Amino acid sequence: MLKEVDVLVVGGGINGCGIANLAAQAGLSVLLVERGDLAGQTSSRSSKLVHGGLRYLETREFRLVREALAEREVLLSLAPHIVHPLTFVLPHNPSLRPAWMIRAGLMLYDHLGRRESLAPSRRLNLGRHPFGEPLKSGFGRGFSYTDCWADDARLVVLNALQASEYGASICTRTQMTAAERGRDDWCVTLERQGKAPTTIRCRVVINAAGPWAGEIAALAMGLASPVPLRLVKGSHIVVPRLYAGEQAYILQLDDSRIVFVLPYGAYNLIGTTDVDFSGDARTVSADAAEIAYLCTAVNGYFKRRLTPEDVVWSYAGVRSLYDDGTVEAARVTRDYHLKYDAAAAPLLSVYGGKLTTYRRLALSALRLLSQRFDLPLPPDAPPKLPGGVLPTADMASYMADLTRRLSFIPAADLVEMAGRHGSRCELLLAGVSSRSDLGLAFGAGLYQREAEFLRSEEWATEAEDVLWRRTKCGLRMSAAQREQFTNWWNAAV
Repeated sequence: MLKEVDVLVVGGGINGCGIANLAAQAGLSVLLVERGDLAGQTSSRSSKLVHGGLRYLETREFRLVREALAEREVLLSLAPHIVHPLTFVLPHNPSLRPAWMIRAGLMLYDHLGRRESLAPSRRLNLGRHPFGEPLKSGFGRGFSYTDCWADDARLVVLNALQASEYGASICTRTQMTAAERGRDDWCVTLERQGKAPTTIRCRVVINAAGPWAGEIAALAMGLASPVPLRLVKGSHIVVPRLYAGEQAYILQLDDSRIVFVLPYGAYNLIGTTDVDFSGDARTVSADAAEIAYLCTAVNGYFKRRLTPEDVVWSYAGVRSLYDDGTVEAARVTRDYHLKYDAAAAPLLSVYGGKLTTYRRLALSALRLLSQRFDLPLPPDAPPKLPGGVLPTADMASYMADLTRRLSFIPAADLVEMAGRHGSRCELLLAGVSSRSDLGLAFGAGLYQREAEFLRSEEWATEAEDVLWRRTKCGLRMSAAQREQFTNWWNAAV
């Protein structure tokens, strides 16, 4: 671990890893510490969308939507292996919003931000279009538009990997336990799991701890929080497929909220709720009322009826939002807020933000850091994230080439590996000439070779880091397979 750095980033979610990445690219020495696993909390518990946020038009957050819409195209370019276009179907419910209002909103959505590769919105006759087949007969009219889907946890890890390539040090299972602020620098105590405490010095502390940002502020400055915070819990459920096809649905509800129904392999991912939260965010889970709410939302639109017994997995995350005084949790702004305190050695605290706009947040953070450091301007074309530089024209042709070259590995398993690692598959599979070179097969396309790669290259230290964040294979494994993998992992430490 580095003993003296320019920047200490506390928090290994998307905001912390995004800032660490851009700071390292700007030439700063960076240490990032995360109490648990990278993306271990909120950043792996999202709706997994890279989108402008259609519903934010109603709250007139035009700058946020414009910024997010532009970022879709950027992320598609930077990480084509984990970010993909996704068609959304919006069935029209005339009792909630008139058709002209929806059409006007979609036209604004089409033109508010830069759109180069994504299809524009259009009207649909759901009585005739295949997208209407899984819906109840009352929905004859609808609309479609395009946003993007992303593997949220892998987006975090890729930013950490790129930060590391530029010289940053990434330390998981490491907690900041004390911080003494001087005029020019900080003296910080860090405790790594199973290790003795370590003291480091840094010129700036960046508080990107998400739901624990208030705790870090209190530790560093004796303040509960430099800005008013509001913790909002969002829950999701996963159910067996409700329909064929790779389209998503966006459902309008009579409480003015919306719910997404997203394709998720052999399943559908449904969410999210928005409820105020207090308590320990580390133990948060979807409760019975939220699960019932999401099932009811789906039952208002789809022919196939859902019950809580259909849910095969659920998860919940807590977002740390800037409290703008809005009464309803669902309408609290998702815009980010940066608080830069330079009264002595600087403390930069990060609040709010969306998965989609993490790069913009990081760029804003760098502009603030330029008050302390002499930083170069960011390049016009940022470097692709690890795995994003493909030896072929696109992901489809790369997957085809991979399955041709390594025909002894099941094609479905190779496609999933490429979807996780992109061109880093060349590193993962270097020297593999037979199926036996992959080692044990744990199920759901997870092999010993990849698990060891994730341990050595991607900071995976516990079995659940692999099963539920680096790969998501745990969802498709049986309980016995998950137990077998966990026993192997623990024995191999």
